[in-house]
Amino acid sequence: MTTNEIRIQNRPKTFLENLFAQRQLFFMSAPLVLYVIVFAYVPLWGWTMAFQNYKPALSFAKQQWVGIKWFLFLFTDDNFLKVLRNTLAMSFINMTLGYVTAIVLALMLNEVKKVLFKRVVQTVSYLPHFLSWVIVTGLVASMLSTENGAINDFLMYLGLIEEPVLWLSEPKYFWGIVGGTYVWKEVGWNTIIYLAAIVGIDPTLYEAAEIDGCHRYQKMWHITLPGIKSTVMILLIMSIGRILDAGFELQYLLRNGLIQDVSDTIDIYVLSYGLNLGNFSLATAAGMFKNVVNISMLFFANWLAKRMGEERLV
Repeated sequence: MTTNEIRIQNRPKTFLENLFAQRQLFFMSAPLVLYVIVFAYVPLWGWTMAFQNYKPALSFAKQQWVGIKWFLFLFTDDNFLKVLRNTLAMSFINMTLGYVTAIVLALMLNEVKKVLFKRVVQTVSYLPHFLSWVIVTGLVASMLSTENGAINDFLMYLGLIEEPVLWLSEPKYFWGIVGGTYVWKEVGWNTIIYLAAIVGIDPTLYEAAEIDGCHRYQKMWHITLPGIKSTVMILLIMSIGRILDAGFELQYLLRNGLIQDVSDTIDIYVLSYGLNLGNFSLATAAGMFKNVVNISMLFFANWLAKRMGEERLV
């Protein structure tokens, strides 16, 4: 083999050569790529409404361009600042409670030795994930009802309260209700990922720790938790990238005039101004702000994890 042939054989392959060599993978991923382009990127054209006084009856060329007028309005609007506070608060509560409860439940299930009991608990815990938020909201409203509500009846039976509490009429309870409902619905589903990560830990580490005299809690702290740290960091980064996604269905279906100041989120704000009032430009600006902040926080969390030497997405 000549020197030129060796040089040609060892040169890096071009993009088209790699594409041809992996054409089966390309054809398999093509439908998903097209789906993302059509339903995620093409609609971004609608963001232009945020810079217009958009009128549905006019063509694109006849729309009036107003620059960043609607973004300036957002940050001077008391209602938007209020829903921004609510969104951040409920998102932080959901993220914190969701992480802690999922990790704790995964650690507890990993220590269960009876396989049947472990499977029953795991199945019961993740079944609520498959219920729609409409059904979940109906259950929550029924449980918290002042008339024959299970929560009020139970607390009165224990003597903790003397009369039924108006749970869904007191603003101070609403964020806690949202956090508790989110945990009940999603904790089992979130636990599956951590259990899968725990299964990947080398069993000989536990055997060595047991020989060294480590008890159960020491093995969890020094082996299990470090073993799933990379998974925890990846999911944390992804959750930070959804910091302004506090939810919509639960808040919208449980809200009423008495708790509206603490229940409305950015998604409800977009719905109210976009569909109910017909101000599509303001609604688009609010939605655009939410997505830009989420993407920015995702890159910031990934950069921070890199600086700290932790696992990261990119």
